[in-house]
Amino acid sequence: MLKKTLLIFLIFLLHFSCKSSKVSTNENIANLSSKRIINNHYADNLENKDIKARLTINYKGKTDLPELKGSLRIVKDSAIWISISKLGFPVGKLLVTPSRVRFYEKINKTFFDGDYSIISMLLGTDFDFYKVQNLFIGQALLNLKDQKYSSKIQQKKYLLIPKKKNPIFDMLFWIDPINFKIINEEFRFNDNKILKISYNNYTKINDLSFPGGFIIDAIGENRSTEINVNYKTVEQGSNLKIPFVIPENYKKLKLK
Repeated sequence: MLKKTLLIFLIFLLHFSCKSSKVSTNENIANLSSKRIINNHYADNLENKDIKARLTINYKGKTDLPELKGSLRIVKDSAIWISISKLGFPVGKLLVTPSRVRFYEKINKTFFDGDYSIISMLLGTDFDFYKVQNLFIGQALLNLKDQKYSSKIQQKKYLLIPKKKNPIFDMLFWIDPINFKIINEEFRFNDNKILKISYNNYTKINDLSFPGGFIIDAIGENRSTEINVNYKTVEQGSNLKIPFVIPENYKKLKLK
């Protein structure tokens, strides 16, 4: 079960119940251009700050899995490390860097060590480290500066819609008019699958707006999957250690 959880969590991280983010109650939200909204979105970012946090992970799908707890460390543009535990016992670790994806789990004594190519092949589009980093910190999964958007105000949020249609999926981004962080982003694929990412309860960590957690919803024709990540504590760190050594005699896991 743990191996399944780690695999599902990893794939959803690379692919892209809960309270919604607090937004303005002011009816007169400024009618900003899409360029101004996007610039404001990227004004609040990690810069050279590192993050460490404690979190919980819940999975609901064809089979619901028990809650897992984890420790997260993000070294800006360099590494994302998660140590996962169950009932207080460490059961696995995940390390994502710009060039590699690695994890191991102790129950079945298996590990994975590879690049992003197999995940990109499975999901039909390119994925990289920075999309994973964006997911954890509440930035748009895709780089909003790569294309032009139209903007409008919808339900007291800014809604960004690409002016040019993507050949693989349609995408929508809802942005908080106060802190300009992502509230929801949605990807509607040509095969009728939908991926939704929702953030909740942004708070200030020093001068950085950081989400209280996020939910990933994947909806297909015959099934739906939800991964709910909640941060219990978040703080800025420095010189964070990233302990990761795959134990000897573990069997390499091949994702096909």
